[in-house]
Amino acid sequence: MRLLACLLLLGFVRLNAWTAPIPLPLWNGDAPEGDGKFSDSSKARLTVHLAKQPNGAAVVICPGGGYGGLVTKGEGHGIAEWLNEHGIAGIVLEYRLPAGRPYVPLLDAQQAIRTVRAHAAEWALDPKKVGIIGFSAGGHLASTATVHFETIETRAPNAVTGQSSRPDFSILIYPVISMEEGVHRGSKKNLMGETPAAGLPDYFSSQKHVTAATPPAFLAHAIDDKVVPIENSRMFFEAEKKAGLPTRLVELPNGGHGLNGYKGPSWDKWQAESLLWLKEIKVLP
Repeated sequence: MRLLACLLLLGFVRLNAWTAPIPLPLWNGDAPEGDGKFSDSSKARLTVHLAKQPNGAAVVICPGGGYGGLVTKGEGHGIAEWLNEHGIAGIVLEYRLPAGRPYVPLLDAQQAIRTVRAHAAEWALDPKKVGIIGFSAGGHLASTATVHFETIETRAPNAVTGQSSRPDFSILIYPVISMEEGVHRGSKKNLMGETPAAGLPDYFSSQKHVTAATPPAFLAHAIDDKVVPIENSRMFFEAEKKAGLPTRLVELPNGGHGLNGYKGPSWDKWQAESLLWLKEIKVLP
């Protein structure tokens, strides 16, 4: 009986250790900025939420905040909890804020995807079912990581090696997409500065860089969003369709930006529809 009790206690401890959020630094050493400069790596970190009954899928979560802050509760840890309910690991990315250094968030998102794949065996994940989700400016970051990625090796210093930074799928919720048309000016200014260098608005207009090699994307956007117009999602959706990708756009009837504070029928609808889509593309059983 004593041996049985000890085994049960050990199993309980392991289960709770397995499901407790795991904080991780994102970079081993200083974090690159993309132009030979480095930043304090302590400002970039992950919180890993593993599902109690995992199905192998994982999603890197990019909170919004206009590239000037991070909404880590409603668009971060709350999303991880929802994913966990459906057997999906949720990895909250606290990316470095750009302050006019445009490649910094993208480097962090790419490193997050590589990190998840590097831990796939340890976390009971399928490295071929690693996606990314983002909201508002975090949606822009997720879309940027969707179109700009490295398949195996990376040129970024101090990065995880031997892992692709290409997400297998993307979920973009009321995302900023274009940095040229219908742009969210605050996000653009925070990302690129007051006067962007030549070529930057094009590079960071994600709809322009969709190809047949781009991962499939699910998008949801309220038609009454006055902060980030729904045309952003429509542009990316049309680019994915043109490339022949299994994309979907759910145009929500109301909720505005933030979908009524992350609650209500429009919020519930995108969550339900995204899970159905993940089943359609064979990410979920």
